Amino acid sequence: MSNTLIQQTSIPSQLACGTSRHGLPDNDMERNPFGYQPWRDNRSFNAMFDILEADIVIFQETKIQRKDLRDDMVLVPGWDCYFSLPRHKKGYSGVVIYTRNETCTPIRAEEGITGLLCSPNSTTPYRHLPDDQQIGGYPSMEQLSDLQVDPAVLDCEGRCVILEFPAFVLLGLYCPAARDETRDDFRQGFINLLDARIRNLVSMGKRVIVTGDLNISVGEIDSAHLTEAIRKGTGSEDEFVSSPVRRVFNQLVEGAKVVGQRDPAREVPVLHDICRSFHPGRRGMYTCWETRVNARPGNYGARIDYILSSLDMKDWWSEANIQEGLMGSDHCPVYATFKDKISLEGNEIDIKDIMNPPGVFKNGIRQREYSTKDLLPLSGRLIPEFTQRRSIKDMFTRKPSSSLKDSVTPITNVVDEESAPTPPESTITNSAEPFQSPSKPGLYKTQSNASNASSNGLSKRTRKESAPAPPPKRSKSRGKLDTNTTSKGQQSLIGFFKPKKTQDNQDTNTTQEISDRGLDGAFTISPTKSISQVLPSPHKPTPTSQTTAQDDGSTTESTDETVIDPIVSKESWSKLFTKKATPKCEEHQEPCIMLTTKKPGINCGRAFWMCSRPLGPTGQKEKGTQWRCKTFIWASDWNGQE
Repeated sequence: MSNTLIQQTSIPSQLACGTSRHGLPDNDMERNPFGYQPWRDNRSFNAMFDILEADIVIFQETKIQRKDLRDDMVLVPGWDCYFSLPRHKKGYSGVVIYTRNETCTPIRAEEGITGLLCSPNSTTPYRHLPDDQQIGGYPSMEQLSDLQVDPAVLDCEGRCVILEFPAFVLLGLYCPAARDETRDDFRQGFINLLDARIRNLVSMGKRVIVTGDLNISVGEIDSAHLTEAIRKGTGSEDEFVSSPVRRVFNQLVEGAKVVGQRDPAREVPVLHDICRSFHPGRRGMYTCWETRVNARPGNYGARIDYILSSLDMKDWWSEANIQEGLMGSDHCPVYATFKDKISLEGNEIDIKDIMNPPGVFKNGIRQREYSTKDLLPLSGRLIPEFTQRRSIKDMFTRKPSSSLKDSVTPITNVVDEESAPTPPESTITNSAEPFQSPSKPGLYKTQSNASNASSNGLSKRTRKESAPAPPPKRSKSRGKLDTNTTSKGQQSLIGFFKPKKTQDNQDTNTTQEISDRGLDGAFTISPTKSISQVLPSPHKPTPTSQTTAQDDGSTTESTDETVIDPIVSKESWSKLFTKKATPKCEEHQEPCIMLTTKKPGINCGRAFWMCSRPLGPTGQKEKGTQWRCKTFIWASDWNGQE
């Protein structure tokens, strides 16, 4: 199997695998790809990776916390994983890289782009480790000082995992999106440090692969919004590529448009756009679509997910493309496939030889098996909650150690011990030491325990039978319930059903009067009287029919004249609570969908009806086409009639 890189985000809900969120829709781990084909048939990461035919899988925007990690996310059979999770914000950002142990094993792993974070179980930042233990290429102090934001803050949101293989350094990224103007400094600082780290690695002579949701479109061909703006005359590509973040990114990528002179220290590009190189003139090759307006069916989106490599790796690739047909997120996966054999320094080398530590593969043939010694400190399998865990398969295949065999006695010895003759009753009665069961009962009994039992002359069964039976718990709780206490704690269940005691003599007289009357008394209810006026109150005696008629000043004849039709009453109530009919759109005469306004303003929170069809390629509502029409009705204005 060739080594394939799959870029996608958000994990599974429940890692939530949400976007390139092919894992999750850009949201949470509860909304994961396992609800869609082809993942739903076998809901596991192992099956997903096999379907993708991948050896390295990168998820972005996992939106998960460490406490929510599960065995099926971390202990994937045959795979290792490396997480970067946000330090402070919950359900936010996050990156994870999975590697298939059968084909590739990294030699170093780090979190963050600054090198200021520390390795797990260490207090030494990555950038201060010995040279043979660090990946290198860290931004210099001068580059860090030019930022408008604290460098340590940039790496606290779980946006970067870096793995080093003998062949290259792999960066899995989730770059900040341009949604909030208050975060512009953070976004600019992140892309500046990323540019510095990549260029520093290249200057060290290391090859680099950059993957992830970068939240940046290179140019007009990668943005449906810009294409439509240019068509309408409301925007231009020069203005688009001149935004500060995009300008830095475009100076990294070969062939990307840069307006004017290049910036100092960015005179030459260092990265190659693999997917675009295989499809140079392809339009509509988008990887992300807006879910709120259902823009994916009409392919109104943007290409913001990439696999980029160093310029000297152009000939390493056999294929690259997007997988727009794979659902489960608002992004789609992007993949690139290595050739089985590549040319390196004039020699033809099997790709597996340089995707693993030295000596693991030779000419594409494995020389030694993968073991736990190959685990790196950042590996998810070494997280305290998951380390030294065994799978069900291990439970059936792993043999017990020899020391365990020597220290245990077969279960037949326990049976022989229990069948020993019971000592005299007087011995049991005079025994002063209470019986204590072993702290960890098991299937086997050690020799020392067996000798102790025989010396005591008591078997488990004899001790158990001699122990006095504890009093039933029911009598204990009953005693508590029957005891009257004056505490102000929670009321007991019996107290809940007991009638409250009153000191009102009038209540007693009323109760007695009602009981004396029996149930033969008849009440005449006047239509002008309310129910509260007629029904007896707790503090008033129930009036007789004669008294009610006199107080009302009416006769039974006037009462009979007002008749309440139960059918009419039922219809009026049903009409009041019946849901209004769904309106149909003007163009297609199809049922509309109801949405709620979330835009701040006077209409925030108001519901409205609109055409249920998706937006077309223009991203606008259209007339006389198969795409979304201009139907719009406020829910408060709709009376439920066509």
